[in-house]
Amino acid sequence: QVQLVESGGGLAQAGGSLRLSCAASGGTISNYAMGWFRQAPGKDREFVAAITWNGIITYYADPVKGRFTISRDNAKNTVYLQMNSLKPEDTAVYYCAAQNGPVPYVLREKYDYWGQGTQVTVSS
Repeated sequence: QVQLVESGGGLAQAGGSLRLSCAASGGTISNYAMGWFRQAPGKDREFVAAITWNGIITYYADPVKGRFTISRDNAKNTVYLQMNSLKPEDTAVYYCAAQNGPVPYVLREKYDYWGQGTQVTVSS
């Protein structure tokens, strides 16, 4: 069973940057599509970004396109989310998720494993 642990969250000012990491253990993620989701207080967990198993194709939610970049290093069993030009509305708990298959979905129900989340707070 794959365990996922996110890190890199914290407090940033609007316009700033953060880089989230998601380290996997208990198995290799090289056969998994990977995704990032986020959940703000009082809101549903929403799709942010996803990447195919080989890192060639990426997908982004409209609110983060052009600002966030998802990447992966299968040799390190790690997925990243580079977040630039942060906005207060990006404030949320960010979750990493693994989907057993080559191509990711945007639906959270399709994902098999989840991390515990890391808090991102953006001040104006």
